[in-house]
Amino acid sequence: MAEGKTTGANQKSGVCYNSVAMPLDEVPGLSPDELRQTAVALCKDGARIVAFFALPRSTDGGHDLFLVLAEDAASRLRLFRTQLGSGEPLSSLSVEFPQAQRFEREIHEQHGIAIPGHPWLKPLRRHAGIPRQSGGVTPGPGYPFFQMSGAGVHEVAVGPVHAGIIEPGHFRFQCHGERVFSLEIHLGYQHRGAEALLMRSSPARQLVIAESIAGDTAMGHSLAHCMVREALAGAAPPLAADALRGIALELERLANHIGDLGAMCGDVAYLPGASYFGRLRGNFLNLLMRLSGNRFGRVLMSVGGVRFGLDHTTRDDFLGRLAKDAADFERVADMTFNTSSVLSRFEHTGVVTEDEARDLGLVGPVGRACGLTRDSRQDHPVGIFRFAHIPTAVAKTGDVTARALVRRLEAQRSITFVQDQLRKLPDGPLTTNVDRAAPKQIVVALVEGWRGEIAHVGMTDDRGQLRGYKIVDPSFHNWFGLSMALRDNEISDFPICNKSFNLSYAGHDL
Repeated sequence: MAEGKTTGANQKSGVCYNSVAMPLDEVPGLSPDELRQTAVALCKDGARIVAFFALPRSTDGGHDLFLVLAEDAASRLRLFRTQLGSGEPLSSLSVEFPQAQRFEREIHEQHGIAIPGHPWLKPLRRHAGIPRQSGGVTPGPGYPFFQMSGAGVHEVAVGPVHAGIIEPGHFRFQCHGERVFSLEIHLGYQHRGAEALLMRSSPARQLVIAESIAGDTAMGHSLAHCMVREALAGAAPPLAADALRGIALELERLANHIGDLGAMCGDVAYLPGASYFGRLRGNFLNLLMRLSGNRFGRVLMSVGGVRFGLDHTTRDDFLGRLAKDAADFERVADMTFNTSSVLSRFEHTGVVTEDEARDLGLVGPVGRACGLTRDSRQDHPVGIFRFAHIPTAVAKTGDVTARALVRRLEAQRSITFVQDQLRKLPDGPLTTNVDRAAPKQIVVALVEGWRGEIAHVGMTDDRGQLRGYKIVDPSFHNWFGLSMALRDNEISDFPICNKSFNLSYAGHDL
């Protein structure tokens, strides 16, 4: 439990905290109109949407809706709920707050709830012939892509099957010559039903599923799941486990940020950067393998702590490797950021403004490259991040250069963090016993994954069994940001813009 925070919440305010369970009965129940008014008022004061989802009721065919808002400046969350009867509509928030539009599309798509006033109410993931989870009408044939017409206007369709080893996604460009007026991104080609699968699986298998939500974010998602399970049971991992979890999370960040820098170099034909950054990515993945036996860190996390520790000899080996790789990284980064041909392709390409980023609810390096300071490690710290603070890296220009710079700065700070934690890694147990979850509880777990904020929401029924589980990958927030980044750019800028976001198809499609 976070220090200085209670397990309950103010009955009227719905205040709760990261990874601190609260009784379901203490989540304020509002009418649908009151929920909308409350969300509008809080978002105008700077709150943002973390999760917004519906659960079907078996008793009357209606739905329970849950809204999670973050008030980052106060390091707290707000939880609210409302009930909709069978066939009852939900007024849209998206006109006032575009960040709500994907959540509302998901609610409509999964549960058939009408959302009058939504400006873009069409399938988010599902395609013709795939049934909804509960109620509603299956989407009809085809997909209503946005279209333009006029002299010289043409359309370019890319995907869903791509030339490389890549997940499926469809990109539809509306262009005039080489200039992109609009990019629409259509996903949902590998919907796996991860949330429903997790709900019906054994506790041991649930953790395996969490590790597989986005394969390159095994540390982030498995940590969020462990935090949910521990909070529902009123357990806390030992300090040594917290430190090792932080080390693993930052190694995952390092490997992916450095790999992205290499891929961005490859997209502008700067082969020295592509080669050297690619090698360094492998080195940091190998450190995860040395720690856990798997290059992506799988099986390291356990509910209650971690499965493996580091003896003094291994710590010294880690520190030696980190020192060498850190020096190599600085040399390659300096070389890349001082190469005019690279900067000429990065600068002023794929710009997203700070206002656009805030409106869309962008998170992670993509949001911080636009001037937003959102970082769950600072705003909602838990575990080792309560004691060891990593400065937030922020850029202002919102272009490819800014997204590359934020990755460079975050990689530098992650190396420093891992080195510090290795030098003072505490002795002691690596896990604690986690009992059965308490009945009728709800918890929100936020983890700052390498792509941004990962949110897992879990709640129990009156027997202590999972009643609902919601997952929000950072890519869910950020895909529309990529569409905005391409506007008024050349279509040839798409590969570098796409890689500078590097979003997850699997994390979105679940």
